[in-house]
Amino acid sequence: MFCAFVSADAPKAAMSKNYMTDITRNSADKNLGISEKDFPADIDFWSDYPNDQLAYVLSERMTDEELYAQILMFGWAGAEPSELLNSWVSRRGLGSVKVFGWNTDNTTLVAKSISSLQKKSQERKFKIPLFVATDQEGGWIRHVKGNTSITPGNLSIGAGGYPIDAWYSGYYINKEIAVLGINMNFAPTVDLYTDQKSAIISTRSFGEDPVKAGILGTAFSAGSMAAGVIPTAKHFPGHGATENDSHIYLPTIDIDLKTFHERELVPFKTLIDAKVPAIMSGHLSFPKIRTNGEPASLSPYFLQEVLRKELGYTGLIITDDMMMNGDTLYAGSLTNAYKLAVEAGNDIIISSQTAHLDENLWTVNLERMKTNPEFRAKVKRAARRVIEVKLNYFKGPNVAPLYPDPSKIDEAIPDKEGQKFFFDQACKSITVYKKGALPFKPEDSGKVLLVGSEPDFFKEMKIYYKNTNEIRHNYYLGPNEAAAITNNILAAGNSYKTIFICVADANSAKVAKNILSLQKRGVRVVVFSIMAPITSYGLTDAECVLFGYSYSPYSLQALAAVASGVIPANGILPVTVPERQ
Repeated sequence: MFCAFVSADAPKAAMSKNYMTDITRNSADKNLGISEKDFPADIDFWSDYPNDQLAYVLSERMTDEELYAQILMFGWAGAEPSELLNSWVSRRGLGSVKVFGWNTDNTTLVAKSISSLQKKSQERKFKIPLFVATDQEGGWIRHVKGNTSITPGNLSIGAGGYPIDAWYSGYYINKEIAVLGINMNFAPTVDLYTDQKSAIISTRSFGEDPVKAGILGTAFSAGSMAAGVIPTAKHFPGHGATENDSHIYLPTIDIDLKTFHERELVPFKTLIDAKVPAIMSGHLSFPKIRTNGEPASLSPYFLQEVLRKELGYTGLIITDDMMMNGDTLYAGSLTNAYKLAVEAGNDIIISSQTAHLDENLWTVNLERMKTNPEFRAKVKRAARRVIEVKLNYFKGPNVAPLYPDPSKIDEAIPDKEGQKFFFDQACKSITVYKKGALPFKPEDSGKVLLVGSEPDFFKEMKIYYKNTNEIRHNYYLGPNEAAAITNNILAAGNSYKTIFICVADANSAKVAKNILSLQKRGVRVVVFSIMAPITSYGLTDAECVLFGYSYSPYSLQALAAVASGVIPANGILPVTVPERQ
């Protein structure tokens, strides 16, 4: 019954290959040899003309305001879109919106909000629909909440090593959000797990191997397209070799050009060859390659010379959130960052906050369009590319609904076949770091103490181990709470034969390390590493260490099954353990 997932749901044709339907075809840089004057006056997005011609005609007829608005993407922070965001769609013709993860527990309300915004887009003259995006990577990056699946995540997929698992992950994750009307996902993350101290990338990565990351990212993207959602590979040209977070700093990645080409670019090249439709540019500085320290997201060199010309990419380039310090610290202001983003060659510029209608990032750059022909041409080219990719997608065979049906949400989320799959995938990922006396048969484990933060950990372990006590703590374990828990365990340690403890961060790892002395008294300490592996490298004195890579209920279910001996652990650690460990 374990690890035997077979889906009757995913399209069989799509399973036979990992390549994507090509919606990146565009003519933004081409002269089509036609005149917009030859087309009817009432032409709109849904008119029956070839997509390249229609995109050209619409962009020729749009005002400067409409062109600039088409390349902007704003998010909303409340439970419903604000009046300001509604005004951007109705009055300005905003091109895209983003669903952030702050108020998404009510997925029915999310769907109704998306439907309302799309209706406003269709009330405008050209009837250009919105790209509606979110970050639903799997693992701990899950912006649309409610009952959507909490999946094992990318590092778990990397440990299992099966491209078909990456395909199904992309398929089921995006199948759930597609029913809400979300048509673009900022996933997969194909940053390499080069710096294992990185808290911002961590288990979001498929691992450290650039070839495998490219293969798994391509498979994930193909599954996303099969579900009707546009995937976005990120963060170009690679966020994995730094522990700094571009939300807070402009990270510097101190590698030379040879390493850059042979490591960072490899997964992106694989995805580009497979026609990935969108790539996110990262706020990342490579000072040995560009000595001025410019972030890739604001760099004509990285986006035009490397991404477009060298790698031959023809799809959409989308900035990471412009409200992050990684771009504004370099640009000096948000307005200038927007200007530089346009000049660098981004097609869509994201802000997690909705700008005011008269904010400088709008008024100053709109004035620049009127006075600087080259700047206007770049905005127009980006808008034309966005419109053509929209035409390729929305007029294609597999599309998220423009007006989602709220009555279908409860049946579709969580996806029933997806639930079976995610458990199966988690089973294949569990990795033995130290085997010890594994498995720990319930009949031989005596009295058991369970220590952790996740309710599913306790639920799953109690299926197998009946004689248990438990210590529950907050996921973000503070130093004082960690010390108190350590003291409680040490005081009662002799009462137990086996202790299972979950390690997710430095403080929970410290608790685990401080109770290892109990093993001298005959108590077996078993560590479940449920996030970044590096947190548990120093715990080899434990009886057993298992890597689960996630606090997903499916990963915890799989860890319990492995520990008790119901299934074997066949995962392979997708990163190298540093020698000092």
